Amino acid sequence: MKSLILGAVAVAALAFAGSAFAGPVTLKSNPVDVDGRITLGDLFDGAGNASDVVVGQRNGPSIVFEAGQLQAQARQSGLEWANPTGLRRVVVRQASAPVAADEPPAPTAVAAAAPARPAVARPAYADRVISRNDIVEVAYEAGGVRLTISGRAEGNAAEGQRLAVRNLQSGRIIDAVAVAPGQAVAGPAAQSIRTQQFAAR
Repeated sequence: MKSLILGAVAVAALAFAGSAFAGPVTLKSNPVDVDGRITLGDLFDGAGNASDVVVGQRNGPSIVFEAGQLQAQARQSGLEWANPTGLRRVVVRQASAPVAADEPPAPTAVAAAAPARPAVARPAYADRVISRNDIVEVAYEAGGVRLTISGRAEGNAAEGQRLAVRNLQSGRIIDAVAVAPGQAVAGPAAQSIRTQQFAAR
């Protein structure tokens, strides 16, 4: 068991090795995209060689990213976004998406101190916390060691539901459980949640 844990730590160290050489970038004041593929270049000034790295797929007029997810994704690509204003979410809009006449222009990034606007969710998606193609941070804990990776959701999931997540580095599918918007767990923690749900039936 100890050798497995040490091996997992070694893999994690390689996965995050690029963060030690990360270059600082600045979030654009009004991120937009034109083709539905959200790249680091759409989000950050100074992304350089990482500008074409895809971090999300927009299926509507806009897409919302959790700030922590963007930090992790940028770090994996050798970029460092310090998030100096403490943003919680970042919205990327379609370049040509018009603003409704009765909707005042809203700031693209929502500060941590700003009151959250009530979400107007469609009934079919009321319980959904992760949607297909969302960038998801998956946590794995075992033997006191915690590892996190970023992946792309292969489907939709409500809190506590199973979710397949594709590792952005290796392309492998991870069997996880959704726990919050943009957050999932794998391994023993995921098994524990599924066991509790089965016992509650």
